[in-house]
Amino acid sequence: MENLIKSIQQTTDFLKKKIERHYKHGIILGSGLGNLTKEIDIHVQIPYADIPNFPVATVVGHKGSLIFGELGGKNVVAMSGRFHYYEGYDMQQVTFPVRVMKFLGVETLLISNASGGMNADFEVGDLMVINDHIYLHYEHPLRGKNNDELGPRFPNMNHAYDPDLIHKALKIAVDNEITCYEGVYMGVPGPTFETPAEYKAFHILGADAVGMSTVPEVIVARHMNMKVFAISVISDMGYPPEKADKVTHEFVLQKAAEAEPKMRKIIVELLKEI
Repeated sequence: MENLIKSIQQTTDFLKKKIERHYKHGIILGSGLGNLTKEIDIHVQIPYADIPNFPVATVVGHKGSLIFGELGGKNVVAMSGRFHYYEGYDMQQVTFPVRVMKFLGVETLLISNASGGMNADFEVGDLMVINDHIYLHYEHPLRGKNNDELGPRFPNMNHAYDPDLIHKALKIAVDNEITCYEGVYMGVPGPTFETPAEYKAFHILGADAVGMSTVPEVIVARHMNMKVFAISVISDMGYPPEKADKVTHEFVLQKAAEAEPKMRKIIVELLKEI
């Protein structure tokens, strides 16, 4: 953990030399959702490969750069591409950028992803604001000796997703005639898509959508007392069986890209209200 602190500080010091403004809002962009960066008035853009201690994104649809700029009238630091456990990284590496954001001064983290729907009311292309999650990874991002400089040993996960931000986002969706639900996100390690039995089991457990990211970043953000908002594009349906798609990664990217303008609208308008 001591080495983690040193790495976070080293990366933070490197980035602070590249920027001249204060950035209070962070954004993590998921699969096929990178076009949001086109709306950012970019101040500085740094490839992950040039940032000390950063992993490098290996998944199609994740471009791999850290962007500092202005969006919705707010200074933001955006991850264009995220890291996943299934790529071979451990949870400290997956969540490392979130810790760096906090050290840079980020107070609110907005997260997007593409996920598989398991709610009969959903259709492909709908949006779901996440109001809770179920965690089914084998490795926990807070496993190991805790450092009180980062956060408490046992962080409370009630209201992990900020209720005020959820309320604002749902109102924005209604005002802009965007179909947007709220629901529970199931976080799994991947990289295989779920079997029909798994989709059914996750639905029975109470999840409305399932994906291979987001939850580790949320846990670490809350560990460091950041406010969190997360939104999913329903890029495919896994349950009920009559709605199930023959899903591929290419299918997910296509459907996420088609739905992105709606998600982008909600995030930009939400930033204006924060």
